[in-house]
Amino acid sequence: SYFEHNRKMKGQLIAQRILAGESCALITDAGTPAISDPGCDLVDICSREGIQVVAVPGPCALIAALSIAGMDCGRFCFEGFLSVNKKSRREHLEDIREEKRTMVFYEAPHKLLRTLEDFYKTLGERPIALVREITKVHEQVWRTTLSEAIAHYTEEPPRGEFVLVVAGAEEAPAPEASYTLEEAAQLAASLAAGGLSASEAAKEAAQTTGFKKGEIYRLLLEQ
Repeated sequence: SYFEHNRKMKGQLIAQRILAGESCALITDAGTPAISDPGCDLVDICSREGIQVVAVPGPCALIAALSIAGMDCGRFCFEGFLSVNKKSRREHLEDIREEKRTMVFYEAPHKLLRTLEDFYKTLGERPIALVREITKVHEQVWRTTLSEAIAHYTEEPPRGEFVLVVAGAEEAPAPEASYTLEEAAQLAASLAAGGLSASEAAKEAAQTTGFKKGEIYRLLLEQ
């Protein structure tokens, strides 16, 4: 896009000034530079030009929000901002439909309600922690569900910047066994007698019975 091209051109100019002997500090007024931030382009350009980039550790909304969200953070993934482009946004949401790790997003107040609605449409009901204005005077953590958050912000327009901590997909319950392993192997044997190879018969029997293909295959060969 035009804005992306313009941003990279400015980054090249900054890199040229650094190579000419000037010093540069990348500073933002909202969290850690280059994390879901155009500053990552400048870091990339400097790296390509052989310019050393040194990090000065500071507050990061992602980690700070996770630490107070009260949700599982043993495993998590950072998803940044959802795209405003309809196609990219839809593809992003489809990609995370089955994600089992806790997911963390950033969102601006004027786009929050749409994002919550899109989450609900794609992911279904999920626990969510909305961390608002973190480290600021009006910091707030609200642990709720997607449907309750949508109802609330439909009536009350959101204010402030948000970190959204969304629960991952739950493990699907194992289907109740209606076959024994021996019966699954017998099914595979009948399929093999019908012309399938042992491997194909075991695979099809596995899909029907829920047992692993390897288990059925080994028992089939023993018969």
